[in-house]
Amino acid sequence: MASDKLKIQKQVNIKNKKASFEYHLLDKYVCGIVLKGSEIKSIRLGKASLQEAYCYLNNGELFIKGMHISPFDKAGDANSHDPIAERKLLLKKKELKKLDGKLKDVGMTIIPIRLFISERGWAKVEVSLAKGKKLYDKRESLKQKDHKREIKNFV
Repeated sequence: MASDKLKIQKQVNIKNKKASFEYHLLDKYVCGIVLKGSEIKSIRLGKASLQEAYCYLNNGELFIKGMHISPFDKAGDANSHDPIAERKLLLKKKELKKLDGKLKDVGMTIIPIRLFISERGWAKVEVSLAKGKKLYDKRESLKQKDHKREIKNFV
């Protein structure tokens, strides 16, 4: 009986691990996200991915595209959702205007870094204003990562 029950996690923390390697992260914002009932259930089970996701502004509203949320197994046909549908992110108007102004710079983008459940039980997405790294910056990141690993192994 106990093995049949779903393993719902109290602390969900889904990260975009490629983000810090591919981009210089500048400003961070925590946004709410508009979801359906079956989507939040899948997120609480940890069945979501931010690897291919990105954010964009459209008519003064922020949307996330490419975030994959697996369909909930127990949801009926009426309550099922599209796994990679666009979802609206919720930010204050002041923050949206600030992001819109900074996106005018060349090479700037908004990427999701982390998907988590807040203390109140709401799904939140941490997004960052980012600038793409050049190839030599990525090599430098790898060197620093290897150096830290070597130091950790000696200690």
